[in-house]
Amino acid sequence: MKIGIIGAGLIGGTLTRRWTKLGHEVFIANSRGPETLRELEKETGAKAVTAKEAARAGEVVVVTITQKAIPDLPKDLFAGVPKDVVVIDTGNYYPVRDGNIAALEKGQIESEWVAEHLGRPVIKAFNNIYFQSLLDKGVPKGTAGRIALPIAGEPDAKAKVLKLVEELGFDAIDAGSLADSWRQQPGTPVYTHDFDASGVKKALAEADRASLPKYRDAANTWLKNFLASQG
Repeated sequence: MKIGIIGAGLIGGTLTRRWTKLGHEVFIANSRGPETLRELEKETGAKAVTAKEAARAGEVVVVTITQKAIPDLPKDLFAGVPKDVVVIDTGNYYPVRDGNIAALEKGQIESEWVAEHLGRPVIKAFNNIYFQSLLDKGVPKGTAGRIALPIAGEPDAKAKVLKLVEELGFDAIDAGSLADSWRQQPGTPVYTHDFDASGVKKALAEADRASLPKYRDAANTWLKNFLASQG
């Protein structure tokens, strides 16, 4: 499969490494230009391209950048891209990093906000797992304790993502529509926990929408402390 990835950070770089090893043709872009991705290109065999080229690369496009960078993407990023191209959003909102985004502070679901800016429906995936787990912990189907990942979005597009997740070595859990994706936002019970399938389903069910501000505050505090520890 041909896959475009916009964002070459921890998740974008990890997906590039994993998918190229599985034989997929990956086109990787960042905000600084293809020339800054030559080492990753050489390491993985992925092709470094512009964001617009990545958006037109194939069947699936992954947008994996900070929330604050979403409005800075080209307004015509997906202009002319066929409707059957699936767009995955891996992003999370952290005010300490992204600044206060008014719509999200008022309760809009993060990936619905992203979809509005992109002008495309999105699938929420890969946002609740640490990059190291995504890189190292995929195992064959049927392995006891296999990590599961929640995937939220519309059924037709989601089917392709569920398959990609399974191929990476994780159980793919249908987490409902994009309107349900608040259940996997930062700080929720499923966030950053390497649960198996039953654990993910339980955590999604336990999420309380009224507690979203509390969840966000806890995740924001964690990130603030982590950034401070990095100097």
